[in-house]
Parts: sequence; C-alpha cells; structure tokens
Amino acid sequence: MIRPVLLTLLSLMALAANSVLCRLALAPEQTPLAESLIDGATERVLASGAIDPVSFTLLRLVAGVGMLWLVIFLLSWKKSEPQKPVAGGSYRAGFMLFIYALAFSVAYLDLDTGAGALVLFGAVQLTMILAGWLQGQRLHFIEWAGVLLAFSGFVYLVLPGFSTPSFSGFILMTLAGIAWGGYTLKGRGSRTPALDTARNFLFTWPWLLLLILWLLIEGGEWTSRGVILALISGAITSGLGYVIWYATLPFYTGTQAAVLQLSVPVIAAVGGVVFVSEPVTMTLIIASLMILGGIFLVITGRWYLQRTASKAG
Repeated sequence: MIRPVLLTLLSLMALAANSVLCRLALAPEQTPLAESLIDGATERVLASGAIDPVSFTLLRLVAGVGMLWLVIFLLSWKKSEPQKPVAGGSYRAGFMLFIYALAFSVAYLDLDTGAGALVLFGAVQLTMILAGWLQGQRLHFIEWAGVLLAFSGFVYLVLPGFSTPSFSGFILMTLAGIAWGGYTLKGRGSRTPALDTARNFLFTWPWLLLLILWLLIEGGEWTSRGVILALISGAITSGLGYVIWYATLPFYTGTQAAVLQLSVPVIAAVGGVVFVSEPVTMTLIIASLMILGGIFLVITGRWYLQRTASKAG
C-alpha cells in the first residue's frame, strides 16, 4: 500500500513542477523563480520569456531522451546477467507525447495560467473518462459525485483569474489535453515503465527533426536561463517524472487516474506559496478541500461498493 501512495505523490509532484518550469520559461510577464539571501539582501531571479516555445519543446524532449537512456544503461549495467528488454513504447505514444509538449508550450503564449490549466486538465479528464466509458467502465453514483466535486473545486480554484481564452490558444490546449490523456491511457498496461517511457521519448525523433528545420528557417530565442529550465523540465520533471507516472498507472482505473491529475494545480499552488511566497487564500483552501475530497470519493468509492456487494452476496 505504501508503494502506490509514494509513487502517486512523486508523479503528481513532478507534473506540478513541470508546469511551473514551463510557465517560468515561457510566461511573457516576469515571474519570480527563486529568492536567495546574499549579504543580507534578497536577489530575485527572474525568467521572463527566456526561450521560445519551439526551442523549449525541442530541448525538453531531447533532454528527456538523454536522461532516460542513461537510466536504462545504468540499470542494465548493474545486472550480472543482462536480459533482453521486453519490447515497449511506440511511435503512436511518441506522437502523442510530442503533440502534448508542443501544443502545451505554444498555447501558453495566448492563455493565462488559470485558463490554460482549466482547458488542459478538463480535456485530460474528459478524454480519459470517455475512453473508459467506451471500454465498458461504468461509474457508480459515488464516483460520479467525486468527479463532479473534484472538477467543481478545480473550476473554483482558477475561476477568479479566468479570462476568455483566444480561440487558437483554446484549441491548442484542448489538443494538448487530449494527447496527454491518450498518452496516459497507453501507459496503463506498461510492465517496464522506464524502458517504455525512454522509447516513447526516442520515438519523437521524426517530429524533432521538423522542429530543428523550423528553427533553422525561422530562428529561435535562446537564453542560458531558458535552456537550463528546458533541460531540467525534460530530464527531471518530464523524463523521470513520466517514468514514475507510468509505474503508478497500473494501480488505478482510467477514471481514477484522470481525477488524480486534478490535484496537480493544487500542488503547484502550494509550491507557489512555499517557493514564490504567494499568499495563502481562502479560495485555495476551499478548492483544495473540494478537489482532494472528490479524489477520495473516486478512489475509495468503487472499493467500498464492491466490498458492500460481496458482503451482500
């Protein structure tokens, strides 16, 4: 029981951290990245449009490939008798990963954080719930109540800062959410999450070549800060984070995994309070209770109903 909980927490924290890194690198406004005390003075490090979205996506995915295959090499090197790895990953999953990463980055040029998060995670949840329904998964009343409560809490969290999104930004972020939902569903049956994730990242190479061609023709905007943020996002919070996420998925149904991801904005908001000194508001507290309460209902609802049915039988 401890292992699933730990993996879930780590994966959700990685997803939240990845969102923060992307926002810091691409946001048009100045956003505090860190504050450090030097000689009694506070030095504020800012990242404002530190890199363009195409370059960010390219570096992010390339860094993910490098980190993941380094992990695979180290794991195989420690084995006394190297075994032939089980085939995993696919070009389809790699394409979904690429579409998510690129559409997510470009969409945030036209959307603010609240609107973008609402569109993204709303699309993820609807995609995964619809896919589960088409595969014959039926939600019980308690699970529906949990879904509605969690989604309502998420809307309540972002509604104060919500502005009407641009049509192109809305379409791109919806596409990113559908792609991430599909990528997550592809990983539910993974038996070798590290290898599968590494191959999925590697299988983005045809699309990365198109990004390189685009940058050669149109040019890009690179700063050392933007490059560092992209590499951290790709190697740590994307590469290693997605491995943990794939390892977590077998413990949950598609609906449960979809609702779990609604906790990511809450974790990111808490990270903003801790690391960026953002204020703790009553809106954040109420929304967090609603989202976490909804997740609790979805995760425990089916177990409770099945247990009740078995006792009755």
